[in-house]
Amino acid sequence: MQTRTLGPFTVSAIGLGAMQLSMSSKPLPDEAQATRTIHAALDAGINFIDTADIYAPSWDAMGHNELVVARALKSWGGDRDSVVVGTKAGITRGEGETWGRDGSAEYLRAAVEKALTRLEVDVIDLFQWHRPDRWKVYGEVVQVFADLKAEGKIKAVGISNANVEEIEVALEVLGEGGLASVQNEFSPRFRSSADELRLCGEHGVAFLPWSPLGGASEAAEPGGRHTAFAEIAAERGVSPQQVVLAWELAQGEHVIPIPGASRPESIVDSARAADLQLTEEELARLD
Repeated sequence: MQTRTLGPFTVSAIGLGAMQLSMSSKPLPDEAQATRTIHAALDAGINFIDTADIYAPSWDAMGHNELVVARALKSWGGDRDSVVVGTKAGITRGEGETWGRDGSAEYLRAAVEKALTRLEVDVIDLFQWHRPDRWKVYGEVVQVFADLKAEGKIKAVGISNANVEEIEVALEVLGEGGLASVQNEFSPRFRSSADELRLCGEHGVAFLPWSPLGGASEAAEPGGRHTAFAEIAAERGVSPQQVVLAWELAQGEHVIPIPGASRPESIVDSARAADLQLTEEELARLD
């Protein structure tokens, strides 16, 4: 498995987005399948897992995904200390599936304490602000994360769904080298985060594309908008999903896609993208 830098960590070039193990997938995998999927990712060389407190089947099961990840890591036969787990907070879910934002220090500090318990760790590897709370001053919320790091509650700070200005504010508050990652949507279908991706590269910040296979289904369909991915996949004898992830990896050494998976076969296939080297001609076709 190829590796890349994420703040103070050396992680696999492909990570595992664990959301589909607790929501979005239909049907939702049972815990035995979720555990097999996580174990398959780890056995394939993936050592970065992304979760969040809101990843749950329902509003009253907050933290479900963090618990699933923790139990799977506990039952894995490998070295637990070699695995980096990132979680996120800042989006709320309430009764009746009411969604909101809360960037207050009280909420984020409580979220950290809950995550520490659910993940069964003394310190969180990567704690990310899930989505901006527009009622709060961005820099003041980032300072809460800086304080949590200074207090030893978290090892690294990340932000998610951030625009260029917000990334610049985070860099100013945390100082050069203080921002470990930015997690934004990016895929063949959604390329609007290209400016944020480039800015992260300029500052040595890891860029984590969420929903990185958002265009993969279209790529595999004849007549779709992204047929070049399917064409190159057929020529190379690999899946379109591997081509999508390899294309993203080629955007910069700081890019670490985190594809979701609800089956072991899916994440094992995605992991192979780390070794797929696309030619300049192929990249031009995909761009």
